[in-house]
Amino acid sequence: MKTISPFSIITILEEGDIFMPIKIDKKLPAVDILSSENIFVMDKQRAEHQDIRPLNILVLNLMPQKIVTEAQLLRLLANTPLQLNIDFLYMTTHQSKTTHAKHMETFYKTFEEVESHYFDGLIITGAPVENLAFEEVDYWTELCRVIEWSKSHVYSTLHICWGAQAGLYARYGIEKKPLAHKLSGVYSQKSPVEPNLLFRGFDDEFFAPHSRHTEVLKEDILRHTNLEILSSGPDVGLSILASRDLREVYSFGHLEYDRYTLSKEYFRDLQAGLNPNIPENYFANNDVKSKPGLCWNLAAALFFNNWINYAVYQETPFDWENPENDASYFAYL
Repeated sequence: MKTISPFSIITILEEGDIFMPIKIDKKLPAVDILSSENIFVMDKQRAEHQDIRPLNILVLNLMPQKIVTEAQLLRLLANTPLQLNIDFLYMTTHQSKTTHAKHMETFYKTFEEVESHYFDGLIITGAPVENLAFEEVDYWTELCRVIEWSKSHVYSTLHICWGAQAGLYARYGIEKKPLAHKLSGVYSQKSPVEPNLLFRGFDDEFFAPHSRHTEVLKEDILRHTNLEILSSGPDVGLSILASRDLREVYSFGHLEYDRYTLSKEYFRDLQAGLNPNIPENYFANNDVKSKPGLCWNLAAALFFNNWINYAVYQETPFDWENPENDASYFAYL
């Protein structure tokens, strides 16, 4: 195993068995993080000589710790054997308090910069604004523009946690409901009884981290949408929803979280005097000094790989940037 060149990300299984790269800015801090984990890099010239159209993926990163979330998502996207071009998007109507403005200016694009382009996939992350009404979020109007734009400019959108709740409210008017206490921990969820491509390769049961104060009710989904409820659990309620064509995917958990994310959130809230509950099913014997367990890594890798392969790659038009040249575009508008 070896590092080739710090431009874009790949995974090398063994000598000669190479996953195609994710193309990102070589100066992005996440590159160093992932390189330290043996997720390697390929130079631009070699990537451009691969005989395949790269998939264009846009990430709207609403999480406060931008660099952490970048690394988490790129770690999972790097598992695919497809070449991906990754762009990061931010909301100009919100000023990040935890990520330096220079980082945003260097590595992120505004909606105006991407508005005229077409993307094969879009990821909308969660955000720590659950206790606010949607309209009270300072970037809500701008986010609604992105979601409306995505209907005609993105083939498949993956909404995560609050991003999933926001997407359901913007598209269907479904309200989030407050929980009696914060749901924080690692929980069991059931895979769909009927086969679904997003869950190809899954066992009957899988685990995923959840970290939220609110939920969406099953009866509201059934009453107001045609979305399929793919996964749920006794503690988490609804977990993963999707449209039948997989152009809309909603995940209320955080499969992208790494081993220590819930731990960092817990100690952050403890230091802030919020008296948080210890994340459930996470620390051995609830000993917060112990190393947190990790039991969702395979499910996370499989889910993101299935989304890229079956929801995006297998269906998106070849000439998505110029859809008027691809007759299949008009079939799903």
